[in-house]
Order: sequence, then structure tokens, then C-alpha cells
Amino acid sequence: MILTLKPAQLRLIVEIAEHRQLQMAADAVAMTQPAASRMLAEIERMAGAMLFIRRPKGMDATEAGLVVIRRARAILREMRSMAAEVQALAEGSGGTVRVGAVTGPAVGLLVPAIHTLKRAAPESKVTVDVAPSRELLRQLAAGETDFVLGRMLPEFDSRQFDVHPMRDEKLALLVRQEHPLARSASITLTQLADYEWIMQERGAPIREATLEAFADIGLSEPRNIVNSPSLLFMIAYLSQTNAIAAMSEEVAQLLTEAPVSARMVALPMPREIRVSPYYLLSLKRRPLSPVAIHLRDLVVAEAAAQWPL
Repeated sequence: MILTLKPAQLRLIVEIAEHRQLQMAADAVAMTQPAASRMLAEIERMAGAMLFIRRPKGMDATEAGLVVIRRARAILREMRSMAAEVQALAEGSGGTVRVGAVTGPAVGLLVPAIHTLKRAAPESKVTVDVAPSRELLRQLAAGETDFVLGRMLPEFDSRQFDVHPMRDEKLALLVRQEHPLARSASITLTQLADYEWIMQERGAPIREATLEAFADIGLSEPRNIVNSPSLLFMIAYLSQTNAIAAMSEEVAQLLTEAPVSARMVALPMPREIRVSPYYLLSLKRRPLSPVAIHLRDLVVAEAAAQWPL
């Protein structure tokens, strides 16, 4: 036997169990007592069992009634939860959003934007992937993320993306506080070429921009290089050696200023080094959810606040 009850029937059963009086239960569900009596009779007919025993002092649930009451409460609770979740999704105060970014905008834009989002929508679920642009674009093209902050690459068709221009990244050269050059007032790239470096792998925009700065003044790239895509490893290596690392200005500020202040120093730059611009990219064929739109708008607003025209 399959017992299929409507929400109004479920509510009546629960109210009868709560009040033990049919009239009071009928009032709670905005129904006349005769209509409530007919509905209860129909429910018991469908269940094939009496759910309540009518006594002079009230109505008591039978064994079958206790089963139906327990399940009715659970179903109504789930229905209320479903309604609240759907409303939260529609209002942008709940739901799930997955975004990706290269390191600079992840630190400089996503952190404050997500902080603002969570104050307004604490139940929203946010996942952030920090990765090279190639991996970010692969995830976006596959529909695995809502939007990314990354660079366009020739192997991806830009026509499949909605593209919002952001900015280029300015680089800083980081060393530990005990580094021999940490207190220097001015430095040349010629001096830096003889030190050990820790860099991302070949092809990474920050590495290529750094090596291009050497090439522009006729210097070959440093000979002593440790390669690692891991920012955490780079920080650990810098803290224990006299190596130099090029990082985005946002990451450099995080490591050299309060509240983190990881005993790192940004060297005085002999020349400004910038990386090609990144963009806010989303997939045209995948409409964004309200919470994803909310976060995207917060990122754009944060960028506008940081870099006013």
C-alpha cells in the first residue's frame, strides 16, 4: 500500500496530535470542524487503519497513528527547509558558488569580496580554487566553476566566455628580513642575477615577466633557480635561504605588512615589472545563480574601489 498525503492532510494530522482536539486542530489549519472530520476520515480510509481514538478528554494516537504522525512531522520539516532554501537561492542569500583565480586577485579581490558576501549571506557555500590560468580556463570551459579571474590563453576560444577586463599585475621581489640586500636603498638587476631564485615553472606569467626584465637590459636569466608551482613552498624556502622570489604585489603586501608580516621584505625595484592583464571570465552558456552574481558584482565593486579611474 502506498499512502500519498497532501501537505494539508499532513498538517491536520500533526495539529490533531498537538492539540488532541479536532476543533482546535481545524482552527490551526483554517478549516471548519466538519471539513476536518471528513479529511481525517479520508486519511484513515487511505491508511487502512484508525489513526486516533476519540475519547471524552481528547484524541489519542493509535500505534498506526504514531507512525504517521512521526513521518508527517519529518515531511513537513523537510518541506519548510526546502522552501527556505529555494527562497535563499532566489534572494542570493544562500546557495553554492565555486570560483577560481590566479594568486594576485585571489588575495586582493576575492578575499574582501567573499568576506562581504558572507556577512550578508552566511549560509552561502563558497569554494575557491587558486591555480594557473590554464587550469582555471579548463575548469570554466567544463562548467566546473561559476567564474574565474585569469588570463586568456590562445588554446581557448574567447567567444565562449563573457569577458570583463580587470587589470595587469605589478610584481614585487621578496626576500627574508635577514637577506644581505634587505636593507639596501637601491638595487640593480645585475646584482640580483648572481643570487639564488625560486620561481614558478617555465611559462608561468610571473616567471616570464621577471626573465623578460633581465633580457630587456641584456642580461641572461639567473643560473641558480629552484622551480616550484607551490606558493607555500616558495614562502618556506625564502624564509630559510637567501633566495629571491617574484610575487604579485598583493601577495607581497600580505607577507610584508600587518597582520601577517611573515618576516619578508620587498626589495626596492630597479624597474617596474608587470604581468599581462587578467580578466573576470564566465561561461556564456551557463547562467549564474543569484549568489554567484552577488559575488561577481562584489569582486567588480572591490576592483573599482581599489583602482578608481
